[in-house]
Amino acid sequence: MAKGPQSGPGDFGGEAEIWGRCAALSRHKAAPTGAVGLEPIAHYTSHSAQVRCDLTGVDNASSPHPPCETQTLDNLRQTDSHDRALDWLNFFLADVRDGLGPYLAIYLLAVHQWQPASIGLVMTIAGVTALLAQTPAGALIDRTPAKRAVVAIAALLVTGSCLLLPLISSFGLVALTQTISAIAGSVFAPAIAAITLGITGPKAFTRRVGRNETFNHAGNACSALLAGGLAYLYGPVVVFYLMAALTIASIIAVKRVPAAAIDHQLARGLSHTPTGDTQPAGLSLLLHNRTLLLFAVCCALFHLANAAMLPLVSQKLAQVDLRLATPLTSACIVAAQLVMVPMALLVGAKAEQWGRKPFLLVGFLILPLRGALYVLSDNPFWLVSVQLLDGIGAGIFGALFPIVVKDLTEGTGRFNVSLGALTAVFSLGAALSPGIAGLVVQSAGYDAAFLTLAGIAAAAFVLVLVALPETSSRSAEAPTVVPTVAGS
Repeated sequence: MAKGPQSGPGDFGGEAEIWGRCAALSRHKAAPTGAVGLEPIAHYTSHSAQVRCDLTGVDNASSPHPPCETQTLDNLRQTDSHDRALDWLNFFLADVRDGLGPYLAIYLLAVHQWQPASIGLVMTIAGVTALLAQTPAGALIDRTPAKRAVVAIAALLVTGSCLLLPLISSFGLVALTQTISAIAGSVFAPAIAAITLGITGPKAFTRRVGRNETFNHAGNACSALLAGGLAYLYGPVVVFYLMAALTIASIIAVKRVPAAAIDHQLARGLSHTPTGDTQPAGLSLLLHNRTLLLFAVCCALFHLANAAMLPLVSQKLAQVDLRLATPLTSACIVAAQLVMVPMALLVGAKAEQWGRKPFLLVGFLILPLRGALYVLSDNPFWLVSVQLLDGIGAGIFGALFPIVVKDLTEGTGRFNVSLGALTAVFSLGAALSPGIAGLVVQSAGYDAAFLTLAGIAAAAFVLVLVALPETSSRSAEAPTVVPTVAGS
């Protein structure tokens, strides 16, 4: 992070401008009585910092360290510290938030010799539980000021429920542990979004979300590589120890986020403007928000088309060469995560300038294109190459999703419950996707399934193109200095 006028790697935009404005304002001499002068307090919000310069009757030009300059330096140092804490929280939590994920099936099959039907039923129970828990989890995050504690407790519950697996083998107990893991894991997305919004405020939220997603994808890729390598050397049980280590690191990272840095009004989507509501709107208001409901439908269609594509690719790879299926599927996951990193950075850097809709159109257009390309060849390297497009589409969607929800709920105080509700909607689409694709494969083959998913994705793209408006207000971030008559 830059400590002066220059921008640095941690600069999310605006710091250099703050420096310039404050330096100029601090050199301004107070206007004579009766003359037109500056408003005594110039106020600027950047991330969690509020820079205030008292210019009344003070010749700051004579001071080697004007108050505004000193406060700006302190605020930028605090911002840099908050950014680093959020970076590491997203990096370490990337693997913890989903529990064991795909490694659960591998462990139950390899160690406990479960039947595929039993494995599938446990994962279905966990998936349905997570879907039902999303909206209450968002409501909890809206209401509680203990957001950091919620993240830490949820991480411990997810990891604890997974660490019990080597000690138990009955279906009922395994299903119970994964249900607990699913409920606890449902708080992570709204909690991270709320902590971010509470620290940055709405103006810097877009850039910070892009950075959150960047570290999330990097964490996923690194943990997948570590899990794959360690499991190859020491067996599948090593995944549990890796998860425990990442949980401890996540708790340390969330503790480094100062509680005082989180504005809980901003974190739930309320504002501090003189005309802004200080109480959250009724939940019925969200049901009458047509753009929010339309976006929910688009999200559901996106995941209905997307969720089954990677499993279908894995099945095709297994048909071509069973030995290559697992390593190539892992390569698909890691490579897609790495592609998502620059996509998230691009969204964070340009979504305010270019708007949300151009990015959404690109992300939604990639999906039908990907589905159509799969049918052109069964060559494993072609299939893996096409799967890289998932990094573009999913990378854009993952970064934009909380940003668009923030746009559509700003001022309502219902940001996190809306985030949870929309997550539940697209999770339903994701849950239905493999079943629909499986039925098509059984009746008409893999090519027909890919084309069916591509058709659903094309419908989602048309809906975004024709019906979904631009959600960004593109309001100016910089404050204006209002001339006033001194002494009035």
